[in-house]
Amino acid sequence: MLDKILIANRGEIALRILRACKELGIKTVAVHSTADKDLKHVLLADETVCIGSAASAKSYLNVPALISAAEVTCAAAIHPGYGFLSENADFAEQVERSGFIFIGPKPDTIRLMGDKVSAIHAMKKAGVPCVPGSDGPLGGDIETNKQIAKQIGYPVIIKASGGGGGRGMRIVREEKDLEQSINMTKLEAKTTFNNDMVYMEKFLENPRHIEIQVLSDGQGHAVYLGERDCSMQRRHQKVVEEAPALGITPKMRQFIGERCVNACIEIGYRGAGTFEFLFENGEFYFIEMNTRIQVEHPVTEMVTGVDLIREQISIAAGNPLSIKQSDIEIKGHAIECRINAEDPKTFMPSPGKITRFHAPGGFGIRWESHIYAGYTVPPYYDSMIGKLIAYGETREVAIARMKNALAELVIDGIKTNIDLHIDIMNDKGFQKGGTNIHYLEKKLGIYE
Repeated sequence: MLDKILIANRGEIALRILRACKELGIKTVAVHSTADKDLKHVLLADETVCIGSAASAKSYLNVPALISAAEVTCAAAIHPGYGFLSENADFAEQVERSGFIFIGPKPDTIRLMGDKVSAIHAMKKAGVPCVPGSDGPLGGDIETNKQIAKQIGYPVIIKASGGGGGRGMRIVREEKDLEQSINMTKLEAKTTFNNDMVYMEKFLENPRHIEIQVLSDGQGHAVYLGERDCSMQRRHQKVVEEAPALGITPKMRQFIGERCVNACIEIGYRGAGTFEFLFENGEFYFIEMNTRIQVEHPVTEMVTGVDLIREQISIAAGNPLSIKQSDIEIKGHAIECRINAEDPKTFMPSPGKITRFHAPGGFGIRWESHIYAGYTVPPYYDSMIGKLIAYGETREVAIARMKNALAELVIDGIKTNIDLHIDIMNDKGFQKGGTNIHYLEKKLGIYE
């Protein structure tokens, strides 16, 4: 096993990685910006290195600073967590070129799956079902593009090949709007992702967002760990996630899971990863693969009993998978609420000092967070300050426990979205289950 790991991240995921390392007897290096010197994992790590000022570009996105920190502390590996540089192939390449182990896929794999067009080609080759589309980037001939759209059938969606996070996409319902939508998406893609390549897909009107968690050791072995339903979203950002997904039968799970496993083996995937799908009328449609650990990984851990971070570290150390597909059994139900420092109505970030804090507890409750009373939430980073996970023998029990936990959670001094989550847990549509990706926005009156 690796002897020392540098954690190239912050907040709750950095603390989660640190805890996994401590269990394994691995020494830890916490890097931090000047704004994050009081983070929980920084206070608990074996060694700490300040890598720059508060701005992400000068700290957590500063590759030379991260590599230097690994060098001066003699770390064996770097764990990128999620966000920041976790899916940056150039960073992964620089880590390995500098003599360290990158806890994640090979750089070439990150590049392959990071580009939506090449990812779709790879998935089609591996037999993973994809959304009907242009089968490649759109050219400059509008008549050809109109013909492609006509063959796919309106509505269509124009997507940036290098896009993500809900950016670089436009829905087109009529042919007269196609040319302008393509040009606007290209412009946004060039500005945001420095890549103006766009492609076209069928726009599914009322799909659910279902994703499959996989582990693959890069040695010819891979497993799927069931699915998660992440349909409760606002502006393409997940708010509530759960596992397993209501209405996905064991037969459907096996069908899509085996195809994801085959794809992992075919592309030589290494580490933890997530295949994301739109699901409509009983059919799965691949949209992208996240080549990292996901924010919502705890719900999968709760229903399978598999420590995904531990497996990531073990795989990076060169070990084969410690589990077989036959070892994985889905038991019970788990729900995760993302707790953000934001106004629950306007969704404006709410940084500031936490004056009073009380964590919820009880049977089946898991609280993943770096915050504490007296901690100041900085204004420079993502507003998520914690994840509340509830597990139950049934979905109904999980919801009941989540309601209790949300009522117990106290975070004073800043605004949070706790009230929004209480509202969601009490919502009849959510309680029934199987809602589509537009449900929450319609409920909040912001659906476009």
